[in-house]
Amino acid sequence: MAPGVRLVQKVSSTRTFARIAPHVVPVLDRAVHRLTRGKVLLSAQMLPGVVLTVRGARSGLPRRTPLACMPEGATGGADPDSWILVGSNFGRTGHPAWTANLLAHPEAEVSWKGRDVPVTARLLEGDERAAVWQAALAFWPPYATYQARISREIRLFRIVRR
Repeated sequence: MAPGVRLVQKVSSTRTFARIAPHVVPVLDRAVHRLTRGKVLLSAQMLPGVVLTVRGARSGLPRRTPLACMPEGATGGADPDSWILVGSNFGRTGHPAWTANLLAHPEAEVSWKGRDVPVTARLLEGDERAAVWQAALAFWPPYATYQARISREIRLFRIVRR
């Protein structure tokens, strides 16, 4: 693992980062994503990322949220069949709003490497969630710090192409 990645993991595990990042990272990601016509996400320089578009749970209006993701099923440079989204909210107390939106409206869309992909989301539970959680911890160890800091169970979603 590159030293830069270790540093980012260490910084992203701090409470200060958890307070600041939700206000800064998504704003920068949305701006760069818009300016590059969906081809670049700043946060995806460290972790793969998508921009999730889902209708708001209460408003019904489209909500765009840049998110780190864990691609699944990609082989030989092909695009993934599905992605895992982790509702860590940087280890903050409440569930992130996008998770409530997906629970209310599982039909959504992700922007992946400049392409819009229609997807369906499913909340993972039980043994399936436990297995994916272990994979997520191997993928990005700071998730363990986020979970240890809060009493809620971090929501995990698998989103699959429609």
